[in-house]
Amino acid sequence: MSQTFEVAAQVRGDGGKGASRRLRRQGLVPGIVYGGHQAPQMIALPHNELVRSLEQEAFYSSLLVLHVGEERAQVVLKDLQRHPAKPFILHVDFQRVSMAEKLRMTVPLHFENEKTARGVKAGGKVSRNLTEIEISCLPSDLPEYISLDMEEMEIGDIVHVSELKLPEGVELTSATDVETPVVLIHAGYSDSDQIDEGEGEGESDEDVGDDEVGT
Repeated sequence: MSQTFEVAAQVRGDGGKGASRRLRRQGLVPGIVYGGHQAPQMIALPHNELVRSLEQEAFYSSLLVLHVGEERAQVVLKDLQRHPAKPFILHVDFQRVSMAEKLRMTVPLHFENEKTARGVKAGGKVSRNLTEIEISCLPSDLPEYISLDMEEMEIGDIVHVSELKLPEGVELTSATDVETPVVLIHAGYSDSDQIDEGEGEGESDEDVGDDEVGT
């Protein structure tokens, strides 16, 4: 089970773009909490505190305890809107969770022993196709991440989604294609190979140039 974070927020009474701009000028991030068979509630929380929490990878895939006034609810982070050009959080969505109901979450993949993998030691290069995966589980089984041990991977080896080892109580969602490659190790290229390719390309360009002059 992932660790628990505490998040403090306050109720906000009005919505709309104008109200959201006023909150941001006060150093607050507008947000909403929904789900849990309750009505959605508009909230606001301190921008700087949220940014500090977001610096921890586990915050994105952990149970959070949301305090809104005297009320307390277990939630997960479901959506985050960032400013396209500035380091500001514009809006945040939380979802209430029930310990008796499964939830869908996207959790990161951790690639263990990547640098010491057999294929890497033999000169291979690693290509990651996925860095996160969508899962379904009860809140009590929610992992911070899914680990993949690359120690035994050779050049040419590919690990597919179906080969990931999921913790007990955790399963892939129906939307996940189990045949999707997660990571592979392919043969690397030496400096001499790159030089040879470059020379070949140069000769080809010169040949084309001569043909064009002659026409």
